[in-house]
Amino acid sequence: MNTPSHVAMQQAADWYALLISGEETANDRARWKAWLVTNPEHRQAWSYVETVSQRVLAPLQDTPDPHLTAENLHSANTRTWRRRHVLTGVVVATSASALGWMGWRSSPGPWVLALGADHRTGVGEIREIQLPDGTRVWLNTASAFNQQYSADFRRLQLLTGEFLVDTAADDFKRPFIVETPQGRLRALGTRFTVRQDNEQTVLAVYQGAVEIRTAASGDVKTIGAGQQTRFNAQGIRPLTSTDQSGAAWSRGALVALDIPLIEVVEELRRYTHQHIGVDPAVAQQRVFGSFPLHDVNTTLNLLAHAATLRVRRTLPWWVTLEPL
Repeated sequence: MNTPSHVAMQQAADWYALLISGEETANDRARWKAWLVTNPEHRQAWSYVETVSQRVLAPLQDTPDPHLTAENLHSANTRTWRRRHVLTGVVVATSASALGWMGWRSSPGPWVLALGADHRTGVGEIREIQLPDGTRVWLNTASAFNQQYSADFRRLQLLTGEFLVDTAADDFKRPFIVETPQGRLRALGTRFTVRQDNEQTVLAVYQGAVEIRTAASGDVKTIGAGQQTRFNAQGIRPLTSTDQSGAAWSRGALVALDIPLIEVVEELRRYTHQHIGVDPAVAQQRVFGSFPLHDVNTTLNLLAHAATLRVRRTLPWWVTLEPL
C-alpha cells in the first residue's frame, strides 16, 4: 500500500485537531465523514494520525467503523485538548525512557525480542555501554542487542536499531563477532557502526576493518576504514565512502553535509514519537549544519531558521516544515 500524500496527511491532522477540540459542529462531523470516504488514502492517512496520537498520548479505543471514531475521540480527548498548552510542554519535556517502548509497538517483530534484550534504549535515548573486555558500545535510539562472552568468542547480536562499537584488545585473543539476521561480522581491531534498515544491515567502518559473511549465500568481503556497504542474506552491495560524521549521533548530534531536507527529517524521525512532515515544495532543499538530537523541537526550529521555513504545529505532536 502506498504512503498517503502529504496533502492527505495534513488534511487528516487538521480534521483530527478539529474533532478533539470540543468546538466541532454536527456539520463538521458530516463533512469529515464525507472526506473520509472520498478517497482510500484519506482512510489510510486518518489511521496514521490516530496511530501517532495514540503512541504519544494514551491508547484510544479502536473502532471497527471509522465513521464512529470522531465521537470516541471527542469523549476521550476533549479535556486533553483543552490542556493543549500544558501538553505541549509535557510532550517536549517527557524523558525518552518514559516514552521508550511505545513507538516500537506500532511495528511488531523486533520490539518483542528487544523487550528481553541485555541492552536496550527507548526512542530518543542514546547510551554508552562498556562490555567486560573494555569494548565500548554506543546504542542509538530505539535499539537493542544481546551479548555473549565465552572462552572462545565475544559475540553481540543486534536485534534492532543501531550501535557504534569500539573494540578493545582481548587478552585471550577471542574473535569479536556481531550477528544480524542478514549475516555475521568479524571485527579486525576496529571502530564501526552496524544498523538494521529495511531487512538489510548497514555497515560503516571508521578504523581497522570488518569482515562480512552473508547468512544465506556465504559471500565474504572485508570492509576497510572509510568504507561502508549494505548487505542482506543473499549478497553484499558495492562499497561507498563514509566519514566520521556518520557516527556523530553517538555524541548527540545529527550532522548534515549538503543533503536534502527530507533526508535530515527522516533521520530525525527516529528520535521522536511525534510526526514530522515536510512540504514537497521544500523537501529537496539542501541542508548544512550540526543539530542536537536530544531536543527535536529545538532542531526543527534551527532547521526552519537555516532553510527559511516555518514550523507548523497542527497538534502538539504533529509538526510540518513548510515554505514561509
